[in-house]
Amino acid sequence: MIENEYLMLVIGMGLVTFLPRWIPLFFLTKQNLPDVIVEWLDLIPAAILSALLLPALITTGDPRHLAIFQPELLVAIPTFIFALKTKSLGGTVVVGMSLFWLAGRMI
Repeated sequence: MIENEYLMLVIGMGLVTFLPRWIPLFFLTKQNLPDVIVEWLDLIPAAILSALLLPALITTGDPRHLAIFQPELLVAIPTFIFALKTKSLGGTVVVGMSLFWLAGRMI
């Protein structure tokens, strides 16, 4: 009986994950969206990434408090500048990891 419950749980989780992605794709593939909406949709990945990264970069501790000059932020700034200038994902990862390693060695 428990195996059936787990199977139904996994199938349900798969549907909950799949359907919100499939439904808009299915209904919007044949339509042309206005340019304003397309430009707005292009901003969503950057907004999500910044919402995930910014709290980790400028806050610390439990409970969270503002800590502007922590190593993660000091490393992220030159890494971000490198990413903007070169648009190289591999290079950005290498620069960011190298700077983070260097910051850990110096602090």
